[in-house]
Amino acid sequence: MRRGAAMTMRRPTHEGVLRAAAKVAELLPPTPLLPVAVGAVTAWAKAECLQPVGAFKIRGAWHRLSDLSEADRRRGVVAVSSGNHAQGVAWAARRLGIAATIVMPNDAPDVKLAGTRALGAEIVLYDRPGGESRDEVAERLVAEGGATLVHAYADAWVIEGQGSAGIEIAAQMERWAGGPPTRVIAPCGGGGLTAGLALACPDAEIVPVEPEGWDDVCRSLEAGEIVPVGPNAPPTACDALQTLATRPVNFAVLKERCRFGLRVTEAEVSAAQRMAFSRLRLVVEPGGAVALAAVLAGKAPLDGRTAVVLSGGNVDPAVFAKVISSAD
Repeated sequence: MRRGAAMTMRRPTHEGVLRAAAKVAELLPPTPLLPVAVGAVTAWAKAECLQPVGAFKIRGAWHRLSDLSEADRRRGVVAVSSGNHAQGVAWAARRLGIAATIVMPNDAPDVKLAGTRALGAEIVLYDRPGGESRDEVAERLVAEGGATLVHAYADAWVIEGQGSAGIEIAAQMERWAGGPPTRVIAPCGGGGLTAGLALACPDAEIVPVEPEGWDDVCRSLEAGEIVPVGPNAPPTACDALQTLATRPVNFAVLKERCRFGLRVTEAEVSAAQRMAFSRLRLVVEPGGAVALAAVLAGKAPLDGRTAVVLSGGNVDPAVFAKVISSAD
């Protein structure tokens, strides 16, 4: 895939993150950084669930699409996503006048499918439960029309764009927490956000968090090489984090900056969603709540200058109502 392969040749950099952050700052206000007491310690929750598309993915999509040449813009873009990256790309594409085609699983949450369509993108569904390859579908679309593949995490521009959240966190914590973050705990699927944060905050410890059974980054960090999720991965409510394996462009950053990753259970995720709703008045989707879940479960250390990313809030209302009304 010529146009897709080209993206993997460029490495993300700290300078690229700074440039992405400047571009995002011209477009969008910073998302809130909210203090939250966990026992006797204050953690700082970065509410990316309040972005216009309900997730941090708008950052990487904007950096990537706004850097396309006029010729590339005319050929359009193709993306693969369960919903949040889809909406980020669709939002950026509509604003820039670029045609966007999104490959999405046929079991994606209805709220994410509807949100993507509402932003004007064309959706091509693939059979995730049946084992159909989303990458093969995307490759065919790219080959047919010469579009640019905007990968959800294995793209230098996307990684840099996601890292812009770290630039905001550092500035906000300087003001409110007395100094930059010593640690940033973040949800992790393929590693786009965590790699971007590592580049943005080189002096902070970056801790990726994944749902149990979908722990390819944890496995890879432990092995020192890319390892996919295990066979027969369990069902998870964290649809945004169901990646089978990280990619070299992400892992090159993660293996240098992340000492370890954390895993959380479905019950811990639900508890985090309830806490975010009751204490922060935020709607956070399961995948967006895993970092908070690790903190609440005592799996991640806190020191008063620890940032916790709430990465997305696109959740079906009926499903969310059941979670927050549960007594577990």
